Amino acid sequence: MDEALEVLASWAPGLHEALTGLGEGDHVIVDGTLIPTDRVRADQPYYSQKHKKHGMNVQVIARPDGTPLWFSRATPGRTHDLTAARAHGIVQACLTRQILVLADRAYQGAGATFRTPYYHHREQPEHYQQFNRDHARLRAPGERAFARLKSWRIMRRARSSTRRISRTVQAIHTLMTCDYSG
Repeated sequence: MDEALEVLASWAPGLHEALTGLGEGDHVIVDGTLIPTDRVRADQPYYSQKHKKHGMNVQVIARPDGTPLWFSRATPGRTHDLTAARAHGIVQACLTRQILVLADRAYQGAGATFRTPYYHHREQPEHYQQFNRDHARLRAPGERAFARLKSWRIMRRARSSTRRISRTVQAIHTLMTCDYSG
């Protein structure tokens, strides 16, 4: 099983490979999620205060239709989404290629190519509220990438070592995107 996992994970694209063919005028959706784990209380870095559980943070870059282009390696659950995106090089890669990125509020301050919703939009003019509605409508298909990842039973509550979760996510990405037509 470990050998099959390694082979499948090795076929998963890297960040720059996944962004190949995208350039100025294209857009992607970036988001992060927590993959729950069965860690004990002593494993402080894996505890997400936001979700009130132990887990691993995984970032995804998806096409506008929700097809996942790339999944990051897993980082400890307490890692903020923007910190993880910077550590994986997502922010710099998208800025270099001038790719427009739609993201949630966790990515506010990421850079010039990242578009996030407005804070405190209720006190703002109507066009801010309309921007937030349009932004949410365009970003919604990107949530399908995580839905497809979490549909795999092993991702609902990972019971393997935290080092193995990254390879498992990459192997699942390979299985989700491979072409079985022949």
